[in-house]
Amino acid sequence: MRSIVVDSITQLPRDCGGQTVIAASHGGLYSANCALAAAVKGAIFCDAGIGRERAGVAGVSFLDANQVPAAAIGHASARIGDGADCMSRGILSVVNEAARRIGIRAGMPASVAVAMMQAMEPPSAKTPWHSGDPSDRCEFDRPEHQVRFAIEECLPVPVVAIDSNSLVAETDSQSIVLTGSHGGLLGGRSDRAIKNRVFAVVYNDADVGADGAGISRLGALEDLRIPAATVSAWSARIGDGRSTYQEGFITHLNDSAIALGGERGISTKTFVARLAEAWIQGKRSEK
Repeated sequence: MRSIVVDSITQLPRDCGGQTVIAASHGGLYSANCALAAAVKGAIFCDAGIGRERAGVAGVSFLDANQVPAAAIGHASARIGDGADCMSRGILSVVNEAARRIGIRAGMPASVAVAMMQAMEPPSAKTPWHSGDPSDRCEFDRPEHQVRFAIEECLPVPVVAIDSNSLVAETDSQSIVLTGSHGGLLGGRSDRAIKNRVFAVVYNDADVGADGAGISRLGALEDLRIPAATVSAWSARIGDGRSTYQEGFITHLNDSAIALGGERGISTKTFVARLAEAWIQGKRSEK
């Protein structure tokens, strides 16, 4: 049985239970919950620069508590959001104890670690283990448990915080969206920058990383004339949309975001306030 390579943990096939996966997502709690819900045998992520409160690898420890071998590659060794690159160039930076028990170590190529995970024996009957059957998946995998919050601070514009870019909905077309996701293009493809149009969007820069991958989404969104920015991975917890809003500081912006008052170094809250003013002016001009 071969391992599964995906650009995002949200792209896992439904029948991946009992298999090893290398997902080019950050290694935070959102990603780990997706992996656990999918009943994977082992998982490798990107460390996303590790960042604030080690959020970029918090899921590696979380999976250890669930006896799932997991690791993360260094964000400077391969492009976040690009599974094939993580598989071919990735070098492990963080490894949990369950992975260490089967001989996986930091500094090891991701391709070698994936093979070791795939070769290990299935867990014993006493080990928590999901069958992979949809009826046996954890609650996190159910739509009502996906993490999405309306920001209600007397703002005149709809503002929503989501923990994953995959949760952008059609109803967000007039919203300012604050994601916990990294700002990298999945598989380097500009057509996958965002699945539904929004008024403006903010990502985590994942400490930028190899080939500038952590902010590569901004240019593609500029082509769509969608104002977009990133916050520092050291200012806000990656994988946590509310942290992007409450604690983030802007590091990179596209031209459309700059035109609406965006600047490097300002807080996300300040940036959102400026976007809200532009939103109001746009509504007035439509009348």
